[in-house]
Amino acid sequence: MKAYLFLAVAVVSELFGTSLLKASEGLTRVYPSIGMVLCFGVAFYSLSLSLQQIPLGVAYAIWSGAGTALTVVIGIVVWKEAANVTTTFGILLIIAGVVLVNLRSA
Repeated sequence: MKAYLFLAVAVVSELFGTSLLKASEGLTRVYPSIGMVLCFGVAFYSLSLSLQQIPLGVAYAIWSGAGTALTVVIGIVVWKEAANVTTTFGILLIIAGVVLVNLRSA
């Protein structure tokens, strides 16, 4: 169970890192750029710890799938990016893919 906590930390820190990447405006703003590097460092370190107990395919599917879907939501809510039916359907497909990968490994 501790491995899934590390995986959750990896997802959350990746989300912060990606948001800071957007805020860095092409790495031209110093503080968001530094924060982005730190967040991605935490994300990869936490992911590496989760891989000690979670199979690579499962961990990566959860990390990348949750990260992608939640990044889209953050883009819509925080950055006021456009949302439409295609975006919603894409997020649902990502979630379905993560579920299928997890079912296969069970």
